[in-house]
Amino acid sequence: MKKLLVVFFFLSMYIFAQKFEGLAKTPPMGWNSWNKFGCNVSEDLIRQMADAMVASGMKDAGYQYIVIDDCWHGYRDSLGFIHPDPNRFPSGIKALADYIHSKGLKFGIYSDAGWETCQSKPGSRGHEYQDALTYAKWGVDYLKYDWCNTGKLNAKEAYITMRNALQAAGRPIVFSICEWGKNKPWEWAKDVGHLWRTTPDIIACFDCDLKDGSLGILQILDREAGLRIYSGPDHWNDPDMLEVGNGMSVNEDRAHFSMWCMLAAPLIAGNDLSNMTDETKEILTNKEVISVDQDSLGIQGFRYSEEDGLEIWFKPLKDDNWAVCFLNRTTNPIDINFAWREHRIVDSVFNKVADFKTTTYKIRDLWVKKDIGRTNKDFTEVVPAHDVVMLRLSPIK
Repeated sequence: MKKLLVVFFFLSMYIFAQKFEGLAKTPPMGWNSWNKFGCNVSEDLIRQMADAMVASGMKDAGYQYIVIDDCWHGYRDSLGFIHPDPNRFPSGIKALADYIHSKGLKFGIYSDAGWETCQSKPGSRGHEYQDALTYAKWGVDYLKYDWCNTGKLNAKEAYITMRNALQAAGRPIVFSICEWGKNKPWEWAKDVGHLWRTTPDIIACFDCDLKDGSLGILQILDREAGLRIYSGPDHWNDPDMLEVGNGMSVNEDRAHFSMWCMLAAPLIAGNDLSNMTDETKEILTNKEVISVDQDSLGIQGFRYSEEDGLEIWFKPLKDDNWAVCFLNRTTNPIDINFAWREHRIVDSVFNKVADFKTTTYKIRDLWVKKDIGRTNKDFTEVVPAHDVVMLRLSPIK
């Protein structure tokens, strides 16, 4: 009888456990170490990035999380508990988390569902509940959970195991599922995590498809087609972290950032926050563009049309507003002449309509930060190569 009760207890934990609700009502915003620094992480670097997030104005713009990616791990002790690399993090992770919290920010960490991480550090396989307890003790607020060295593990079950472990540990932690979209997480992860990767790794290239599987900005953008129905408050499609400030042109960085906002994507910067150009800082802290990403409806935008390298995207926003983005995928400038009244925008997935014949909208250019007219007149503009023109439409009542 006692054995049956024990079995029932663990089964009930498995069946009724759920993710912590309400932690990501809008897409998470923060910074992650991987894109710029790879394995070259240390407590000094992470403290420096936290300081820079505050000093640069990124915190004021809405960024919250400072996330250490792979390579912070040291060893497991005789009881199986994880410890940080003592040379890179001599003060320990708890002290680092406390420092980040003292800045009014939140702290994130990385692990892997396999036996080892992607960089051959100790993974969480077989230690999920121990690791979750450790993260809770340290004061972790965000967990990125990767998918290397997993053998024949079932992805859904592996991520459910860690979700249950986090729930059992009792500390609310945003759970970022990172299995690169291989197992279609959008179909099953809504109740498991708060965001899930939809693609392989991003690279700082606007139009690239590398043999190692890494993808450029446009290639990732194209893979988001058909996924918007799965995304929304507390459960987000994640097209990977931002490459703004990592070597692309200013035009390309602006287009990249704009399109991630149109996708209602998590905005996780991946550059050196302590050494940003004015252009990079301006892109990452543009509150008007960020407001499109952080809109409370949480609706992912959609491609309305595409012709000769020019794409037009629409995204429904609260208060019957709309975001519009004209994306130039080509290496030459493109002239726009958009006759609003000839178009009726219908979002059949979320039951939203913009009828420009019956409603006139005020037009605001979100990068120029200026009102530029109304939809009762045709819109003419030039979109530079690998760039965007991004607008907000507000109905005039």
